[in-house]
Amino acid sequence: MALMLSSFVTFLLVMDPLGNAPLFLTSLQRTKPERRQWVILRECLIALGVMVAFLFLGRTMLSVLHIDDAALQAAGGVILLLISIRMVFPTPERNLAEPMTHDEPFIVPLAVPYIAGPSLLAVIVVLVSQDAGNWPWFLGGLVLAWLVTAVTLYFSGFLQRVVGTRALVAVERLMGMILVIMAVQMMFDGTRAFFVA
Repeated sequence: MALMLSSFVTFLLVMDPLGNAPLFLTSLQRTKPERRQWVILRECLIALGVMVAFLFLGRTMLSVLHIDDAALQAAGGVILLLISIRMVFPTPERNLAEPMTHDEPFIVPLAVPYIAGPSLLAVIVVLVSQDAGNWPWFLGGLVLAWLVTAVTLYFSGFLQRVVGTRALVAVERLMGMILVIMAVQMMFDGTRAFFVA
C-alpha cells in the first residue's frame, strides 16, 4: 500500500493536472462548448491506455537495451529534476499559446504530451523497472493519479473560474519544488547503488 501511495504521488506530480488545466482550456477554445467535456474525457482515456502500455512494456525495452537498474534510477532522478525545474521556472515553449490546427484536438496535444508526455512515460518505466514484481501497486498508483488528473481536467473550466489562473500557477510551482526533492533522492539512490554494486 505504501508503494502504491508513493507511486501515486510521483505520477500525479509529473502529470501536473493543475498546470495542465489552463493548457487544456486554451487548446479547446475553438471546440464547441457542448463537445468540450466529451473531448477531455476521450483524451484522458487515450492517455491512460498509453501509460498502461508503457507500464507493461517498459521493462522489456530496458532488457533489450541492457540498461542497469542503478543507471536507470539515476537517470530517472535526472529526468524528474528536469521536469521539476521546468515546473518551477517555465520556459517559453510551455505556455498558453499552444498552436491549434483543428477545432477538436485528437490525441495531440491533449492526451500526448500534456497528460502522457515523454517525461511521465520515462518515470513509469523507471519506477516499474526498479521493482517489477510489484507492478500491481504501480498500476494502482497510476490509475489513481490518472483519475485525479481526469477529474481535475474535466472540471478545469469551473476550477479556473473559482481559483483563478494565478492560483493554479502557484500550486504548480509548489508541486515542482516537491518534485525537486524527490528527484535528488532518486539520483542519490542510483549513485549509491552503482558504487555498492
